[in-house]
Amino acid sequence: MAEVQGFQLPDELWYHKEHMWARIEDDIATVGVTDFYQRLAGEISYIELPSVGDDIGIDDVVGTVETGKWIGKIYAPMTGSVESINSEVEDEPNLPNTDPYGKGWLYKIRISDSSEKDTLFKGDSAITWQTEQIAKHLKQM
Repeated sequence: MAEVQGFQLPDELWYHKEHMWARIEDDIATVGVTDFYQRLAGEISYIELPSVGDDIGIDDVVGTVETGKWIGKIYAPMTGSVESINSEVEDEPNLPNTDPYGKGWLYKIRISDSSEKDTLFKGDSAITWQTEQIAKHLKQM
């Protein structure tokens, strides 16, 4: 697992520019928010997820994350159809805070265009992207 300035980036995941991650297995992508996203947000108090069956396009806003100080967006890292949602995060919205890459996953999509994977970051490109994002957001704070 890569770690960039204290933020975890599991090697097997693909990363979207809006701080979503995707675990791609065949034509299914499990999606969640990155460690950086959840720490920047603070303690999550509410999550609105897409609905099963929704058709979503790459970069679409498909839900929201709310904290005491902030409302953030949940994006689609790839085009597809929502296969399932993690109903546990609706009951325990802070799961992405405590386990962003495990129990805190948000939804799964059936990928309709696998070539979109090329728009995501992985490996060295993910480390470079995360480093740039840390510098950008810390400057704004």
